[in-house]
Amino acid sequence: MKKIENFTITNNISKKTNSKKFTKSTFFNQKIFQESLIGNKNFFQYFHQNYKLNFARFNKFKKFKQIVIVGMGGSSLGANAIKSFLIERIKKDIIFFDNLDELKLYNFDKSKKFGKFLFIIISKSGNTLETILISNFLNSKYLKKNNTIIITEDNNNALNSFAKKRNFEIVKHNPTIGGRYSVLSEVAMLPAFLMGLKIDKFKKGILSVTKKNKSKLFLGVNEMVKKFQSKKYSSLVLLSYHPRLEQFLFWYQQLFAESLGKKGNGLLPVVSSTPKDHHSLLQLYLDGPKDKIFYFFSIDESSGKKLKNNFFGSKFNILSQKSLSEIARIQKDSLIDVFERKKIPFREFKITSTNEESLAELFSFFMLETFLIGKKLKINPFDQPAVEEVKKRTFQRLKNRTK
Repeated sequence: MKKIENFTITNNISKKTNSKKFTKSTFFNQKIFQESLIGNKNFFQYFHQNYKLNFARFNKFKKFKQIVIVGMGGSSLGANAIKSFLIERIKKDIIFFDNLDELKLYNFDKSKKFGKFLFIIISKSGNTLETILISNFLNSKYLKKNNTIIITEDNNNALNSFAKKRNFEIVKHNPTIGGRYSVLSEVAMLPAFLMGLKIDKFKKGILSVTKKNKSKLFLGVNEMVKKFQSKKYSSLVLLSYHPRLEQFLFWYQQLFAESLGKKGNGLLPVVSSTPKDHHSLLQLYLDGPKDKIFYFFSIDESSGKKLKNNFFGSKFNILSQKSLSEIARIQKDSLIDVFERKKIPFREFKITSTNEESLAELFSFFMLETFLIGKKLKINPFDQPAVEEVKKRTFQRLKNRTK
């Protein structure tokens, strides 16, 4: 088991894994590693000591107990992951508009709490269709100078121009950081600050991955690159054994899919909620096509109310004095035993602490790992050219409908 301060990793993606040989190889030597982190696309340098968003400027918004976050993809997935992972620490109601959901908007409109919400609207390009639509819906009743923050690039995009006309609070989205890599920038850190979380604690976890023994990271990169190149695998199943992890996995789903799904490469990342999915998908996982890699995610916690009574006969006495989380952990470990016996490739991530620092370390680890996999596969992990084509066609169809 390979320790990374706030979480542990078990790699079982390959039958043969020689750690010592790997660290001596030239697959990623020190020079290549440093170049990867120092280039213009370095998403970590932005969060080092020179990163100074003036959070004090936003203290006036802390009075709001209800926050609405509007954004698509990376503009909202990170903040949603933070909210879910640290839910016990957040004393505010957080609502996300991250899709075109007419019923949700309608029900929100019926709430009649017009002046009680803080609105944070996020779009890197400032022209995201769904974000513009939702903002347009909210504008007439809800968006005011004293309750609206806009995060977007500082140019003549639609959202920035709209915010300037309305004299809203504007935060400049760094143009060198793509949406799916922006979780540790103002895109999610400002919402986290307004949720009442400690930004300094996030910063502690950001660079810790690069300070540890890099072989722990490179080992996973090496094996995943081999799996990509083998062309034998089509899916990456992300098994969530704790509800607080699911939004984090949806964040990772976008990061993995949009960064590496190019040039005929890619695995389809699927978030699977367990142990619920033991009763619907497990048969396929175990006995279906051998084209899947599995990642187990769990929170290693001992707390939780233990079952004291059993009303269902002696067969279920085994449940007494065990918490729900403990039983779920036993189910997970039992599945891992079967995976090992069947030689199904998997990795296990055990989160050992649930705080800002550990979450920042998780974000950093997976962004860096995804970036390095892309670099080795000669894939640009920062663009999404196929998606841009769909956007252009959508705007053209909308334009044609207005004629």
